[in-house]
Amino acid sequence: MSFWYPCREPLVLASRSPRRHDILRNAGIPHTVHPPEVDEDNTAGDPSALVTRHAALKAASVAPLFPDRPVLGADTIVFMDGATMGKPASGQEAADMLGRLSGRWHDVWGGVSIVWAAKGIEITFSERTSVLFRELDRLEIEAYVGSGEPLDKAGAYGIQELGSLLVSRVEGCYFNVMGLPVARAMMLFREALGASPGKPGAGA
Repeated sequence: MSFWYPCREPLVLASRSPRRHDILRNAGIPHTVHPPEVDEDNTAGDPSALVTRHAALKAASVAPLFPDRPVLGADTIVFMDGATMGKPASGQEAADMLGRLSGRWHDVWGGVSIVWAAKGIEITFSERTSVLFRELDRLEIEAYVGSGEPLDKAGAYGIQELGSLLVSRVEGCYFNVMGLPVARAMMLFREALGASPGKPGAGA
């Protein structure tokens, strides 16, 4: 339990993402990982609605297994030119995505859902961060694709790794681009527990 995580029950992270695990660990949020079994439908549409729906599905699939603990589900997509850019299926698709991102702004949308069944807590929100890529030439794109890093990431890059070399500017929450807007998530969680400065939450 801490000021930022005002309850004794560890969080359950309903995600396979090692980056979300790292964000929570580095922020000192006690948690365990239980990947959800959810089919994500990355169809065209409103990006905010898409990520919040996916996050809620992930949390809802795991929450019944841990009714006495808060469960967090999250989703992240890259959105540009009215279309969602998911995880590339091949090196060529990754190269094509990076070519489209080169020298341009795009939006990263994150969705978060926190469910604590025993306390009747349900929190769902979306976060948008805008990212500007440098102009990338063919050799740089090939080198990045050759590293293997783009293949398991939405939009074919990870801002916290080699992908940091591709980014010129970020407007909004950096950790949202990594996979979890942790500051806002914990602020809303504290508010739902009734915590205030110097006062533990209802789960303490």
